[in-house]
Amino acid sequence: MFSKVKQLFSPENKDLRKKIYFTFFALFIFKIGTAITVPGVDRGLDMGFLELLNLMGGGAMQNFSIFALGVMPYITASIIMSLLQMGVVPYFTELSKQGSTGRNKLNQITRILGIALAFIQGYMFSFAFLENGTVMDYLEVSLVLTAGTAFLLWIGDQITTKGLGNGVSMIIMAGILASVPYMFTEAWSGLVDTATTQSAFLGVISFTLFVLIYVGVILGVLYVQLAERRLPIQYANKSNNGTSRKQSYLPFRLNSAGVIPVIFASALISAPALIAQFAKNEDWMLFVNKWLSLSSVTGIILFIVFIILFSYFYTFVQIKPKEMAENLNKNGGYIPGVRPGEETVNYVNRVLIRITVVGSLFLAFIACMPYVFSAVSSLPTTVSIGGTGLIIVVGVVLEAYKQLESNMISRSYKRGRRH
Repeated sequence: MFSKVKQLFSPENKDLRKKIYFTFFALFIFKIGTAITVPGVDRGLDMGFLELLNLMGGGAMQNFSIFALGVMPYITASIIMSLLQMGVVPYFTELSKQGSTGRNKLNQITRILGIALAFIQGYMFSFAFLENGTVMDYLEVSLVLTAGTAFLLWIGDQITTKGLGNGVSMIIMAGILASVPYMFTEAWSGLVDTATTQSAFLGVISFTLFVLIYVGVILGVLYVQLAERRLPIQYANKSNNGTSRKQSYLPFRLNSAGVIPVIFASALISAPALIAQFAKNEDWMLFVNKWLSLSSVTGIILFIVFIILFSYFYTFVQIKPKEMAENLNKNGGYIPGVRPGEETVNYVNRVLIRITVVGSLFLAFIACMPYVFSAVSSLPTTVSIGGTGLIIVVGVVLEAYKQLESNMISRSYKRGRRH
């Protein structure tokens, strides 16, 4: 680890350091934007049903800043486009099979759809944040929020091109990490009572225990994110000489769906509250808060069920066993002990079903931890353990680290060949 840090600061890797500095600068601009509030809005709106959106935006929604929508409209558009490529719209399915040209076209369509969704969401949110506004006021706020999302997408592109990691993912991570220092400050204030020496000592122990549990959850998420089931693969057209004995395998991640199921589940569970908020229906809001909110037992149960269902759905959307079996057969590959064709499809299906049980339950456990912690703890609601944000941060950090490590290894290899 330390050798890699030393290598990063070597003169040969000056351009890599520039990428890191550029990434931090771009994220700093994003953070400044989250504090610039849209004029003439009511900042006192309850964030209960917008918690995930507010978390990913670094508090931008609570401030109703110009970046209030963040990059979530683009994420939503990406999910929609992924679903439409599953044979729903033949044109999109064909584009997905056309290599880089098709991907570029799909990316353009996704961005246009994301901007359109940003305008629609901005118009809806303007009703909740503006009191007694006119049609022009609502349109003005919608355009400001849409422009904010478009600017963030541009910043994301700059990070991807000139910085480190995936730009959109880095922006989401920065928004989540922005609330961490405040959370630990609140935890210290809530746990450490300096009135007496004894209470202060017990408070420090409680805070230390809180930090250790938090770190333990991070390590658990890291372990699950890296865990995978490897299916050995053999190829009939390869000889058994010394250069070809390296084992090939199909890697299946324990949590193949990533954080997408939690985003889907959060959107579904918050939809009734969102509708009631905009409709200003108090009876419906009371029903939602009692039975469908994440502070209720029934709401938590529904949340867990949605996460498990979407985990299976999105896993099989990403990993298509039938196509995988066909590609293996075309390349002369097979799983030892399993016949090619339908038997391979069934075997892969069974493996995915089994590992997704573990992955989805762990995902649901981590996603529900903040709500359970808030219910059993006397600390402020801003203090939590686990949650969707933690899963996102760990995933993005791993992706950025692998990219940085790959660049340094590639440079070392090239320097070695020159010498």
